[in-house]
This record gives sequence, structure tokens and C-alpha cells, in this order.
Amino acid sequence: MAIDDRTTADPVDTPDALAEGTPSGTGGTRSTWSALRPLFLRVHFYAGLLIAPLLLVAAISGLLYALSFPAEKVLYRHELQVPVGDRVLPLTAQVDAAREAHPDGTVTAVWPSSEDGATTRVLMTTPAVEEGKSLAVFVDPYTAEVRGDLPSYGSSGALPLRAWLSEFHANLRLGEPGRIYSETAASWMWVVALGGLALWIGRRRTAKRALFLPERGPRSRRRTLSWHGSVGLWAVTGLVVLSATGLTWSRYAGENIDAVQAQLGGSTPTVSAVLATTPGGAAADGGTGHEGHGTGHHTAPAPQGPDIGIDRAVEAARDAGVAGKIAVTLPAEGKGYVVKETDTQFPVHLDSVALDPADGTVLDELRFADYPVLAKLTRFGIDVHMGVLFGLPNQLALAALMVGLILLVVWGYRMWWLRRPTKERKLGAGRPVPRGAWRKVPVTLLLPLAAATALVGWFVPLLGISLLAFLAVDVALGLVARARSAA
Repeated sequence: MAIDDRTTADPVDTPDALAEGTPSGTGGTRSTWSALRPLFLRVHFYAGLLIAPLLLVAAISGLLYALSFPAEKVLYRHELQVPVGDRVLPLTAQVDAAREAHPDGTVTAVWPSSEDGATTRVLMTTPAVEEGKSLAVFVDPYTAEVRGDLPSYGSSGALPLRAWLSEFHANLRLGEPGRIYSETAASWMWVVALGGLALWIGRRRTAKRALFLPERGPRSRRRTLSWHGSVGLWAVTGLVVLSATGLTWSRYAGENIDAVQAQLGGSTPTVSAVLATTPGGAAADGGTGHEGHGTGHHTAPAPQGPDIGIDRAVEAARDAGVAGKIAVTLPAEGKGYVVKETDTQFPVHLDSVALDPADGTVLDELRFADYPVLAKLTRFGIDVHMGVLFGLPNQLALAALMVGLILLVVWGYRMWWLRRPTKERKLGAGRPVPRGAWRKVPVTLLLPLAAATALVGWFVPLLGISLLAFLAVDVALGLVARARSAA
């Protein structure tokens, strides 16, 4: 949103300049908005100036991630697609082919072919693949020919290209320290977006069209502001959604969100595949039945008792209403089969069932319709963020939103540059709104605003810490300016 929405010719310190954008009909009295607007401008200026580089990196990496979905289909088409055959072979034969190709691996899960011409994915743990990832072996379901193998990551089965871009977007491939960048960007994006929205809507204009569509005319700061504000207005909802969903799996704010969600009874439930007793007769440890799926090389040993096999397990799951695009987690010690629907495109099909490997008896079942409302909303939000809820339209919308964010950042910096005191000073830069904006806010409004800011800063720690840093820098600059003025 707009870093500062005054023209270059606007006086810096005049009350009229600070009151610009006050709705008509106020009779010259100081309205709530006229008191808050200078404060919004100053916060928006510093946030836009200092946080924008993080937003720019997140937007560029997010754009590449959104485009990686169709790119994967082209880059890995040999592994993903095969000619359609006459008959699909049993899953057992396909898994045996994968085991024969990789005798040093341990099969943990199988993703059966879900459409004509698609390969079956057999996921294995193997010393050749790093911790936290699986080796996906692609098998022709009609001939059991192994088409190739690739590292696979996460429940979405991201292949190397998308996994690399996803990690770069999340932490710049720097591990846990790199997550600070993405969490800081997500913490501030909704603040910058909503603050800019308030500034843009509160601006005085002669025609309503100027609120939604950019102005035409010669290249100038006013025209840049018009494009910045109009595009920001159209993008603000998507930016706030991405910010909120990004925070749900962040390091610090995510913990607070999980705690609140748990208190409200909105945690995401899981199906339990724990058997009543282990093969040796001892009580089995608790668990969710997902421990062996793409979580590293320390997979629990397979049970030694009777096993109905993966084909009969899939049939039993189909009888229980779990069919279509599925993922089958093989039994581990003390646990049974877990068959989950994985169709995340709306309307989603995410039911799951746990089966006893001895006879196919249903141990537990979980229907997506029974998820708490908060868990459903979290699921939808994260899937939108990851570009999988609506498939290709979701990915194209994410790409367009990231292009919009890139333009917003560039336009913001352009306005900041054009607002330098005189164009003769080539090295000059734009000035922020004069200090003391908070003094213009009535105490009855300032105290609740300060309390709300402190609460949000505590709940979203990196937002609070960076805001304190901004204030410290601002105070230091003010003291330096005062000392120079006195000298």
C-alpha cells in the first residue's frame, strides 16, 4: 500500500497537509480519522521502507513456487505419466517392482495411480535420501516397470523442484534461522496491507472511480500513487489471507496460534492406527499411524504377524467409504494400515481410515465433515496458501497476487524516491511524516490503541520486536536531529 500519499509539492509540516484525506462534512473539526491518519502514515512509511525487502523476497520466491506446479508436470513427465494400458496390475506387484529396484529401501507408503496414465508412487526410506524426505519410486501401474525415482517431501509429495522452491520461500534454505525472515514478512504484511487500505480509502477524491482504477496521465508521483493504491485495494484480501495462513506454521506466532486453537477445540484431529496389543502381546504405545510416512530413516519395523496385504487393505478402505485419490501408509510395529484420501481440490475428500493388518477390521475412521470448524478453516487456508485447494486456478491466482505484491513494493520505493526534498539532490531520499503524530491522537483513543498494539506484539512476537526496533531507531534519529538543530 502507499508508503506516503502526499504529492511532492505538499508542505511537510502544515496541518492541512496532515489533514488531507479527511472526509468532507467534518466542518473543520478534528475527526478520529484526521487524528489517526498521521500516525498511520508514519508507521506505514517505516514498515514499507524497512520490511518491503523481505516482502519482495517472499513475493519473488512465492511466484516461483506457484509456477513450479505446472513446471513439475513438464520436467518430470517421464516419471509421472505413462501410456494407458489395458489392465491395472495389483498394487502388490507394483510395490514388489519398487523393492526389487531398491533392495536397500524400506517401503513406508504407497500412492496408487489415481487417474488414467498416471504412475503409482511407492515411498521408501533409504540411506540415499536425507532425513525428513522419502524416495519416491514411480511404477507403471499397467506393466510394473519402474519409470524412475526422485526425492519426495511432505504430504503433498513435492518433487525436487517444488521442494527446493518451497524451502527457499520458507527460510531461504538457511534452516531454522532463515525462518525469521519469512515470519517477519508474514507478521508485517497484514499490517502494511490494512494500514495502506485505510489510507487509500480515507483519501479525499472527486470520483469514486479513482478508488478502484488507476489514474491516467503523465508519469508522476501522483500517477504512481494511483496505481499503487488501486492495485493494493484489489490485492489486500489475498495479502491478508497469505499473511494469516503463513503465520499458522511459523515458529513463534504459530505456537500461540496453535495454543489458542487448542483452547477453542479447533485442533486438527488424526486417525489412530494403534493396535490393541503388539504382536508380542504387550500394550502398544499411542500414536497417530503416520509416523512412517516420509519422516526419515528411523522407521519402525514391520509387524511380524499376519498381513492381508495392500490390495485387500485398499478394498477394505473402499468398503468403508475411503476411495478415489488415496495414500496408503503401511503397517509399522504395533500399528495398522492407514488409508487417507488426498484430494485437496474443492470440494475436498480427506476422509481416512485405519485398518487391522490381520483381517482388515476398521480400527478407527475420521471424516473431514467431522473436523471442528477451526480445523477446516485452517486446512482450507493452508491449502490456498500452498496452491492446491483449487488446482491450477489457485496457482495462477497466487502467481498474479505475487506479481501485484512485487509491483506494490517497486511503486512504494519509487514514491519514496520521488518525494526527496529537491530533485537537484540526486542522493536525497523521501522524508517520513513529521514526528509527534501520536500526540495528536486523543488519550481516550491512544490508550486502547497502545494496549491493542502491545497485545498483538506479544501474540506475534517478531512484529512486536521489530516495532520496538523501529521506535528505537526513530528516537535515535530524533535525538540526532535535535542535537544538530541546537548546534
